[in-house]
Amino acid sequence: MLESARSRLKAWLAAGIGTAAAIAVAGLLGAFEARQAQVPVLAPAGPIETGQWLLRPVKAYVSAEKYVYGTLRKPGTKALVFEVDMTNRTAQSTKDYFELLQATRPLLDPATKPYIVLTRDETLSPELHPDIPERMAYVWELPDGAAAPASLGLTVIRKIYKQRDNLYGLPGWFNPSPVGRLTIPVAPDIGGQP
Repeated sequence: MLESARSRLKAWLAAGIGTAAAIAVAGLLGAFEARQAQVPVLAPAGPIETGQWLLRPVKAYVSAEKYVYGTLRKPGTKALVFEVDMTNRTAQSTKDYFELLQATRPLLDPATKPYIVLTRDETLSPELHPDIPERMAYVWELPDGAAAPASLGLTVIRKIYKQRDNLYGLPGWFNPSPVGRLTIPVAPDIGGQP
């Protein structure tokens, strides 16, 4: 009888210690996730490093012009344009910038993808060469009747370089994660590209 009481006491203690350990681990993981969820606020006028790219936000505005940087808008829409100077910091020409900026404004569905234009010659989604800053325009279409937002919220995404990925053993840029959030004021429609 004494032996079975000792066994039960040991089982209760083990269960209590295991439960306490599980609660502690869950608390630590929760604190770690909360820390990761805090994304820094980025200055709208300063440089932003993302690994592959160096960004310098320029301006955001709304345009009701039929063509925005040579690209025809859909009927019944206006354009929300974000211009940014981009420098490719890699050793190869690339156009790996489609997921670099994600709109966070409620007015824009996060699934809506912008079209991206080189402002210098109105080329749609060109490869950018290493170490040559280029001004790019990210253009989202808004319904004509929608009010222009006062500001554009963007999440800036970075990637890390791996000499070998886990699947194919090839080099590349992987593991996208937020650098921070950027909010830039939006100029109202002035009848053309400022």
